[in-house]
Amino acid sequence: MTMKSRIRKASLLLGSMAIVFPAHVAAQSAGRIEFTARVAPTGGRPEPVRQLTFFLLRRSLEDVRAEVLQDVPAPDLAKFIDGLGESPELKMWMKKHHTVELAGGDFTRSLTPDDIVDVPEFFNAYMSRNMGYKGVGFPNPKFKEKDRDSNPEKYAQEKEEYKTAIRKFIAAVPESVDGIDVDLTDLNPYPKWDTLVRRQRQMADSHTIERAEERYVAAQTDTDLDGHGTFAGVAPGSYWIGMLGAEAIAGDVRLRWDFPVTVRPNETTHIALSNINAVKPATAAQIPNN
Repeated sequence: MTMKSRIRKASLLLGSMAIVFPAHVAAQSAGRIEFTARVAPTGGRPEPVRQLTFFLLRRSLEDVRAEVLQDVPAPDLAKFIDGLGESPELKMWMKKHHTVELAGGDFTRSLTPDDIVDVPEFFNAYMSRNMGYKGVGFPNPKFKEKDRDSNPEKYAQEKEEYKTAIRKFIAAVPESVDGIDVDLTDLNPYPKWDTLVRRQRQMADSHTIERAEERYVAAQTDTDLDGHGTFAGVAPGSYWIGMLGAEAIAGDVRLRWDFPVTVRPNETTHIALSNINAVKPATAAQIPNN
């Protein structure tokens, strides 16, 4: 055998060893994850999460979602308010309170006497609801429309005095504010905003699942009838156990997980998924604070 042939043979042998050796090392150092998922309904006993698909992700699902939100940003509340046809005073009130909800007890209880008097829509609704109080302590206006042009200073002063009296009455009789939201029903922009928020959230959820499946899935497995699942032959590193587009349901409880786990060489990591370490569900109509 010539020297050239010997060198070629040695090179081929070393090349084959380079291919086989890393694979052998990887197989030797791989770890394993054993997990059990259980969900407890309110006031009930934990139940196994049966025959649902769990994913082992290389990145937290919440981080994937944050990445997606760079491309699918949440609706801009201030921009939405600017596009409404309401008074400047009402728009300013909405921005100050970071809300466009004009209905419900929380809304009416949040209103101050100044809010009601200074925001035209609130003032008109309040006056409409309190016409019956006239004659039993509700302030009577002294200003007259004929003075608006003929005696504007007197008109402005008496109108301001009337507003001051209204403020005092509201402070003394706070229950007079109850129910004014009924007269604001046609003005309430919350349903439109809620639809916008839900549509954006659904889009972000869809893109998050797609991106996680395309870029970050390391493994997947289905739980058995006891809620047990296994990820075998996992390379050492940091992962997250989660569900993509599915929820574990037990009675009135619906859960999903985005649980961090570390895989170590040649070790089996045991995880118990439960209500305690599940992701807290988001409120679909939550309004972003922009």
